[in-house]
Amino acid sequence: MPVRTGKQFIEGLRARPRDVWVRGERVADVTAHPAFKRPVERLAGLYDMQHDPKYADVLTYTSPSSGKPVGTAFMAPKSHADLVKRRNAFQVWSEATFGLMGRSPDFMNTVLLAFAEAKEVFARDGQKYADNLIKYYEYVRENDLFLSHALISPQTDRSKTSSEQVDPHLHMGVVKETPEGIVIRGARMLATMGPICDEMLIYNLPGLRPGDEPHAVAFAVPVDAPGLRQICREPYNWGERADYDHPLAANFEECDSLLIFNDVLIPWERVFIYNNVNLANALYPDTALRNHTGHQTNVRAMVKMRFAVGLAQALARSVKTDQFLHVQEKLGECMSYVELIKSAIVRAEFEHDVLPNGHVRTTLAPLQALRGLLPTFYPRVIEVLQIIGAGGLLMTPSGADFAAPEIAGDVAKFYQGADGFPSVDRARLFKLAWDLAGDSFGMRQLQYERFYAGDPIRILAMTYLGTDDRDYKALVDRAISIAGNP
Repeated sequence: MPVRTGKQFIEGLRARPRDVWVRGERVADVTAHPAFKRPVERLAGLYDMQHDPKYADVLTYTSPSSGKPVGTAFMAPKSHADLVKRRNAFQVWSEATFGLMGRSPDFMNTVLLAFAEAKEVFARDGQKYADNLIKYYEYVRENDLFLSHALISPQTDRSKTSSEQVDPHLHMGVVKETPEGIVIRGARMLATMGPICDEMLIYNLPGLRPGDEPHAVAFAVPVDAPGLRQICREPYNWGERADYDHPLAANFEECDSLLIFNDVLIPWERVFIYNNVNLANALYPDTALRNHTGHQTNVRAMVKMRFAVGLAQALARSVKTDQFLHVQEKLGECMSYVELIKSAIVRAEFEHDVLPNGHVRTTLAPLQALRGLLPTFYPRVIEVLQIIGAGGLLMTPSGADFAAPEIAGDVAKFYQGADGFPSVDRARLFKLAWDLAGDSFGMRQLQYERFYAGDPIRILAMTYLGTDDRDYKALVDRAISIAGNP
């Protein structure tokens, strides 16, 4: 089939009831439940964009196997122009969600592409695993499926490995193998968008140790597989939040879930790594996964940063605090972050790596630098948004206040902005800012960016340890030689 429509996406979710729990109740239909309905509709809108003549050429390309249009995020780039097309596709979808949906479908599509481009890595444990991976990549591409993943073991005793936990099946791992496949038991987190996706792609972060073999596994599983359960965190929107009062939380909530495997059978054809600690640890560096995912995540982050900075600018202009030097300095600082992000993305595309098969991919260093610095950049922009909004963020009327005849006149008079900026528009603007910088939805967004790519301290440490420092050393050595001897 060609790329799906939004209607087909929603129908696909309805056709596969899953074991999802929210606030102690099981969800009968995720497309209709108030915690999921609006995000599902927003995702459906992304799929519809693939059919819009305005975006179709950017968001799709011709499948090499079926000749039908498929998502650009699946495209193995062969030139700098292909990398630019991918960036444009990532940006179109990111702008549709203001960068607030970190797990839009194109993210996991880039993961699958990275794995397919490095199929020889999976073949280290047997050609059958590489063949499984390629077949799965093509299956997801041709059916335009929406994937999520869960990479983190439950935060139980972090001083011990998975195999050393008090319960050997606390962390997700293999219980046994059968002629049909492997049986999985235990839990993983954070399955962002897990309740409303089609399938889960499971693999490991580096860090497994000898003895963790049962946990060293990679596979794919449909969300409606028997024995697979999801328990969601408390939603920030239960369907009762109005667009005017909570425009972001009402529309762009990303559900996160704990993924529990109660002896789930994974057929052999869906297994990609099996009981191999060394291979599971090598997956990230040896598949160049971060080159591909870093392209998508940084484009999305750039859009999100632009949105947050633009919002800070709009707040300042609404009450004319942008006339003050210290506010201009803060806004200029934030805009500089955006420009640095744009430059790093373009450099990663221009200085691309060329693979042995002639394909290309973005180079890693500038993208990894961004992922190490964005946990500082984004919180700083939110801090500036809070400072500029000041008490106005705390004293914004609700939409109902404008509709109450007894107080509507007072609200219109005392909440107006500079130069007669209407109170209803000023309140709308400040509510948008509060949703992003003060309310629970915004705080989840902040925490998400802090740890999106893992521990930022480790990321920056890896940047130091993994950088070719010969140029640095050469300059210092030359300066020392000029100094000479005493």
